[in-house]
Amino acid sequence: MHTGGEPLRIIVAGYPEVMGDCVLSKRRYAREHLDHLRRVLMHEPRGHYDMYGALIVDSEMPEADLGVLFMHNEGYSTMCGHAVIALGRFAVDYKLVKEPRSPETQVNIHCPCGLVKAFVEYSAGKTGAVRFLSVPAFAFATDVTVAVEGFGVVTVDISYGGAFYAFVDAQRFGLDVKQSKTRDLVDAATAVTKAVKSQVKLHHPVSDDLAFLYGTILTDRRDEFSPEPTANICVFAEAQVDRSPTGSGVTARVALQHHKGLIQLNQTRTFQSGATGSQFTGKAVEETRCGDFRAVVVEVAGRAFYTGVSRFVQETEDQLAHGFLLK
Repeated sequence: MHTGGEPLRIIVAGYPEVMGDCVLSKRRYAREHLDHLRRVLMHEPRGHYDMYGALIVDSEMPEADLGVLFMHNEGYSTMCGHAVIALGRFAVDYKLVKEPRSPETQVNIHCPCGLVKAFVEYSAGKTGAVRFLSVPAFAFATDVTVAVEGFGVVTVDISYGGAFYAFVDAQRFGLDVKQSKTRDLVDAATAVTKAVKSQVKLHHPVSDDLAFLYGTILTDRRDEFSPEPTANICVFAEAQVDRSPTGSGVTARVALQHHKGLIQLNQTRTFQSGATGSQFTGKAVEETRCGDFRAVVVEVAGRAFYTGVSRFVQETEDQLAHGFLLK
């Protein structure tokens, strides 16, 4: 499937059992014992540098319809909004929920960051757009200065939307998220990510497994509320570029805007991908807390589409059977 141009390879069969008493521990097990299969399915020659995947697993939560592990070119994420949007449709279409209902069917998806509730448009047996309610999202720190190699001292905000992101205005690097070359945007964002990882210690109230910087999102600076779209581009994992507006990034950006008083509850913003022009909407719908952090629940909405069905094999004589990446 794809959501806003960002691919999602949903793995439905062929994986060994993923051990663990909770989804987070299953994520650790997959990373430590099954990572060769991630490389087979995400990397070339079966995938590519920017491939993304979702492995459906059992959840320990009685209210969950499914559990999921997210994977990419470098490892395993804790949250992925574009994947949740796609999985919502998939779960209804492939009957992972027992009784679809019109006008919306609720699908409870247990992600490594927690339970995410998706709502899938459903009419006359067909699925459509999907919206989801995030885990508590919060601004971790604002106006943080870091020394970025090649760019000097840069001020960033750090926010959590199921994963942690650093946010910075692309103009700080003389770039435009919609017009500049992707390579230049990737280089700037990657340098910021490297700096923040080495200079800022993150923590999360729920689990240390969530306390890592997933990537950097470059923005067009249009954080004040407006009916006009605001654009951004997300560079995550090992310099991987999100083709969509980034669901968990939209979640984190809405939380950051709400924290700064730039957006109020139930004010809907449109977020545009600098890469493809595809759009999600996002709004803060509820104030809550996450440990000591003031947080919000964010609703993100978008559309996902099917692209095909594949069956992959490995031959014993194939010296490249385990996958490779060109950087």
